[in-house]
Amino acid sequence: MASETIIQGSVTRDDEPVNGYVRLLDENGEFTAEVPTSATGQFRFFARPGKWTLRALVPGATVDRQVVGTQGEITEVAIAV
Repeated sequence: MASETIIQGSVTRDDEPVNGYVRLLDENGEFTAEVPTSATGQFRFFARPGKWTLRALVPGATVDRQVVGTQGEITEVAIAV
């Protein structure tokens, strides 16, 4: 874990998990990766340290969140849509 940069979290609507996708965009807004949310709305990315944008894509909504990933730490992000 000391050498990893992990960005993870959950996507919810009205405190309930939402099925959809989360995209990871670099500091220039370029697409880097995309993962589906789990049945509990969870997602996880293994990334390099730095500034990132998480884009939640769910039925009826798109929400962006800015995050900073730090090597050796888990960055936990809650996205409400």
